[in-house]
Amino acid sequence: MHDPNEPFENLRPLDILAIAAHPDDVEQTCGGTLIRMAEMGYRNGVLDLTAGDMGSRGTPELRIQESQAAAQHLLLSWRQNLRWPDARLENNVAARMTLAGVIRRIRPGVVILPYWTGRHPDHYRASELGYEACFLAGLRRLEEDVPPHRPFKILYSSLYANVTPSFVVDISGQFERRMAALLSYTSQYGDTDTASDLFPSHREVEERLASIARFYGNLIGVKYGEPFVVKEAMQVDDIVSMPVRSI
Repeated sequence: MHDPNEPFENLRPLDILAIAAHPDDVEQTCGGTLIRMAEMGYRNGVLDLTAGDMGSRGTPELRIQESQAAAQHLLLSWRQNLRWPDARLENNVAARMTLAGVIRRIRPGVVILPYWTGRHPDHYRASELGYEACFLAGLRRLEEDVPPHRPFKILYSSLYANVTPSFVVDISGQFERRMAALLSYTSQYGDTDTASDLFPSHREVEERLASIARFYGNLIGVKYGEPFVVKEAMQVDDIVSMPVRSI
């Protein structure tokens, strides 16, 4: 894991950066994919925009501690939290410029964003901010002292969106580790009386996420899957070796 106090300039470039509104978002939506990619040798990171300070359980400091514990399970090379205000994310010039500066310094090849619509405003604001910051980061004159960088690929994690995915990643071998990462947030997923009317039980969380992952895994003929959407066409060079049976 990267030292969160180390300057961005000292970082080796990341292969994949997931940008999320809150700690525990990536663990629910693309954590298995991050683990699988790390097992393949890629350097992955997560940037949480808020510390969940408006949540009914836990404190910002505790949730950041839990996110660092979860990062160990996710096999991340880097994770940091910008501590922006929870439930009050705004897509403004200052936020876009800050995020673009981070992207220029850690130079990810792939960026994973939340799907662009959803119930929680922070999630679709994070998606907007992430996309626009990726574009701005590629402008040469944005900062004179930092070279421009624009990620090659932007993926949208669509697990909680009622849309057909562009593709699904097989996380059958990573699902249990992904659940261990999520359950590192004991303030959120431990069985306590605090806000018990809003939070499902520990067991219920496991059952729900397993059911969702089974659904997406079934779409590609595996046990567990995570869905993603891309806005551009995908290239196929060999139609004979395409995976997933049609009939």
